[in-house]
Amino acid sequence: MSDTTAESQARSATAALIRDYYAAFNRGDTDAMIEFMTDDVIHDINQGERRQGKEKFRAFNARMTHNYKEELKDIVVLVSKDATRAAAEFNVHGVYKNTEEGLPDAVGQKYVLPAGTFFAIRGGKIARVTTYYNLTDWIAQVAG
Repeated sequence: MSDTTAESQARSATAALIRDYYAAFNRGDTDAMIEFMTDDVIHDINQGERRQGKEKFRAFNARMTHNYKEELKDIVVLVSKDATRAAAEFNVHGVYKNTEEGLPDAVGQKYVLPAGTFFAIRGGKIARVTTYYNLTDWIAQVAG
């Protein structure tokens, strides 16, 4: 069965939302990233706790920006038929700038790490962001 025009347009809009979100990430523009989110956004952090709301996302992103300089490359976006869920796979090209508690010391190490994110979409905005990567791989890369 073929998709309806409305389904196709919804999937295209969701894919554009995710691409725009990552373009803002690559610019280091947290404010723009947050504009793509619902007020009650859920942010599931790899190896960490669930956070809810834009301000908790902003605080997390500030910490990440302080400790890391990252650019996402080779981004592939997949969208469910009903456009309420999406996924993205990409490679993180980063520099470890400042030491995170409990992790190896930062001395400007570079890393390339495959990662993926799952999204829930509600009302044309991102309602959930769940990112996964291999922490053991990252530690091996920065620990030398």
